Amino acid sequence: MTESSASRKSGIAGETSSKQSEGIISAISVGFLFILFGSIYVLALPTSLFEKVVAFFTSLSSRQVPGTSIFLLAPTSPAAHSVFYTAVFQFCVGLAFLQLVVLILRLAWNSTTAKTAETLGSLVFWSGAALLSTTFLNAYTTVNTWFAFWAGILVMMGASLIARSIVLLLRK
Repeated sequence: MTESSASRKSGIAGETSSKQSEGIISAISVGFLFILFGSIYVLALPTSLFEKVVAFFTSLSSRQVPGTSIFLLAPTSPAAHSVFYTAVFQFCVGLAFLQLVVLILRLAWNSTTAKTAETLGSLVFWSGAALLSTTFLNAYTTVNTWFAFWAGILVMMGASLIARSIVLLLRK
């Protein structure tokens, strides 16, 4: 076997292994999402989570952001949706946990730098979203804390992008 044919075979094997790893990660992610949705629904019982989600979205109206002349969507009574907010928190925690597992798998399987950076950024975002949702979205939520939550989400988006950039810079 010549050197070039051997390197082609190892390259093909590396691609297959990489594709298999990504396939496994995708399967774990999709399976986990189904489990997460089902678990959140069951944890909300005996309250109908579906009814609470519908009630939340039907209560959205244009509200003035305090201290500005800007109007954005917010619930008419932000404090009335604590069951929905609990589900949001559980979803964020679940996705943060999933991203942690995926990050560990990516590091163990030597995934590409881009995929590892993306996963770390997602972990930062979902962890921050979980912290923000439990801090700002609860039975005491006001219009002020509603918009503070969304400002925090913007901060987490920025932190997520910075985390991705750091990984890309360090592995360059």
